[in-house]
Amino acid sequence: MSSRIVLPAAPEQRLGLLTWAALIVLQVVWHLWLLPPQIVPIWLVLAITVIPLLLPLLAIGDARRALLWVGILSLFYFCHGVAEGWSSAGARWLALAEIILTLLLIGTLGAGVKRKP
Repeated sequence: MSSRIVLPAAPEQRLGLLTWAALIVLQVVWHLWLLPPQIVPIWLVLAITVIPLLLPLLAIGDARRALLWVGILSLFYFCHGVAEGWSSAGARWLALAEIILTLLLIGTLGAGVKRKP
């Protein structure tokens, strides 16, 4: 039995995968370079913010399934973006980027749903 990675054919799936990657990059850049944590160790913050986004890679053989898991996880990142945007003026633009990426990701999942005629 060979395992193949099937590349998504639908444009919304490709956009979803790109948005997922952008969300991972945003977390790394945000917490490692732009606004590193002052009290909590950086490795802990990165473990909390990046590792959950990497877990759907286990299902990357099926892009739809991986994107479904990322969509569920993105609700946490949406809440994080709203909380940071509300409470931290310095991180407001990063939080806005996080909110936009999560909404785009959830929107691509909704666009990929097949409707019965």
